[in-house]
Amino acid sequence: MPRLAANLSMMFNEVPFLDRFDAAGRAGFKGVEFLFPYEHKAADIRTRLDGAGLTQVLFNMPPGDWAAGERGLASLPGRQQAFRDGVKLALDYTAALGGKMVHVMAGIPPAATSPVTAAAIYAANLAWAAELALAAGVKLVIEPINHRDMPGFHLNTMAQGAAVVDAIGRDRLGLQFDIYHCQVTEGDVTKRMEALLPVIAHMQIADVPARNEPGTGEIGWEFVFKRIDALGYQGWVGCEYRPAGDTVAGLAWRQKYGV
Repeated sequence: MPRLAANLSMMFNEVPFLDRFDAAGRAGFKGVEFLFPYEHKAADIRTRLDGAGLTQVLFNMPPGDWAAGERGLASLPGRQQAFRDGVKLALDYTAALGGKMVHVMAGIPPAATSPVTAAAIYAANLAWAAELALAAGVKLVIEPINHRDMPGFHLNTMAQGAAVVDAIGRDRLGLQFDIYHCQVTEGDVTKRMEALLPVIAHMQIADVPARNEPGTGEIGWEFVFKRIDALGYQGWVGCEYRPAGDTVAGLAWRQKYGV
């Protein structure tokens, strides 16, 4: 049975962010993830985690200037120092929250940036960050994101992500296998999952096309969840979906699919 982590940036939006930890615990979750913690003090988040008996599973490094369209800094020219500052901040939060994993967003390089240049910057930044994270006992993960949701995002396919993981080293970098993004971009979800299992450090789920909870779209979740178990995946599965209605009412999918 997959270990499910509630994504508190998307789920339980009926209450303020810090109150979502208790809501997730009451709903039966044992772990949580979210996009960015930086608007809140790490000590305040840790208090909520401990109070609800939850494990901090994952969050993202600072994305840069979100309002200006930045979606991560790892492949952006001229932003290397901001990237490094973000790595250090993320590792500080991870240590305070007891986490062991951080997502490094590749970003959307400017249109004038050649793919070769973006790839070189990305590799250099990841190598630097991975060394720092390894020393801190933290594993970095990278996530291919579909071009429908984030046009121009540097990392798109699961095979690309796996190649980067192998180039940097599986001991310090892992693949974040998001079933929603995989289905939108490539399809053939479970065969890709099977082929790439050795490099997968984290999974995430949402249905296609609307990114709502499992059972609201086109993906055959009964088969997918059985395949995750059959492959022996031991990591967390983040519920990174937007509830179609009330969060708790929408959790009926867990009983339906036996997770």
